[in-house]
Amino acid sequence: MGSLIKPLENKMSQQKILVTGAAGFIGFHLCERLVKQGHHVVGLDNINDYYAINLKYDRLNELGISRAAAERFDTMVSSHTYGEQFQFIRLNLEDRNALPKMFETHQFDSVCNLAAQAGVRYSIENPEAYIDSNISGFLNVLECCRHHNISRLVYASSSSVYGNSDAVPFEENATVDHPISLYAATKKSNELMAHTYSHLYNIETIGLRFFTVYGPWGRPDMALFLFTDAILNDQPIKVFNNGNLSRDFTYIDDIIKGVENTLLKPSKEEKLYKLYNIGNSQPIQLLSFIEAIEKSTGRASEHIMMPMQAGDVNQTWANVERLKTDYDYQSSTPIETGVEAFVDWYKLYYNI
Repeated sequence: MGSLIKPLENKMSQQKILVTGAAGFIGFHLCERLVKQGHHVVGLDNINDYYAINLKYDRLNELGISRAAAERFDTMVSSHTYGEQFQFIRLNLEDRNALPKMFETHQFDSVCNLAAQAGVRYSIENPEAYIDSNISGFLNVLECCRHHNISRLVYASSSSVYGNSDAVPFEENATVDHPISLYAATKKSNELMAHTYSHLYNIETIGLRFFTVYGPWGRPDMALFLFTDAILNDQPIKVFNNGNLSRDFTYIDDIIKGVENTLLKPSKEEKLYKLYNIGNSQPIQLLSFIEAIEKSTGRASEHIMMPMQAGDVNQTWANVERLKTDYDYQSSTPIETGVEAFVDWYKLYYNI
């Protein structure tokens, strides 16, 4: 529902792929994409309650996994739509008994680790959740990759590692030693941990620094969802830093094609350890973004101007030339098209 992706003309060789964070926004879309390309996908998620779990279960239902089946921990279930081509297991990433057993059973070709405790602002309120999932959980993934001959690990980093840098566009070789949130610190830690495992155990690791991803089935804590929800329900919207913010908003289909390429295409870069920005490379002012939502909804909005929030950054802007060169990445969806696709999905999902 809401996808603008067209099937590839030539399918890449079929693989067995683990996608963690499968009930999440990006993970759901990636699983759907990979299954439709003919790959055997196992999706993993702990379905935590950081945001509304109904949305997570509804995403899984789109993949043929019923809520009743998905609710059980440590139980592998097959899709009623795709059969064993898509299977799902509810599991905590930091479970040091169950995760290795699953790797042993399924013998994956590659792994895409998208599971993480998300949210910059929430990391101030609940730091322990970020250490458990993003540090201990990621270490568990690395150990499983090490002991089960995983040839390639793609994992989610974040544009938040750049902090409040004024050097734009952000480039991968920039110094990122000054995170301004614990969330950002955990993502920087993931990059360092991946480097160590690539060096010690010859595992190919590809870190993707995601910039602001938006689109159908998006997260309720993100700006597009919050603003659309408020506008369509005749509520004012909170505009932080008095609107003096810009974000490199990137449409979900462009992101998914990029992730798919890093998972499946031969690398043009010989190094085992790689880091890439994945974004649109066209930052949008927050007030212009709101205008696009107003146009798509056909409604004006009332703004409540707010100060900057702790842990937030003024701007994000991705230089994506490395990803273009190494993995043929292209971001082509105009902001107006992407926002309209989200608004259409939102109206359908909430029956407006």
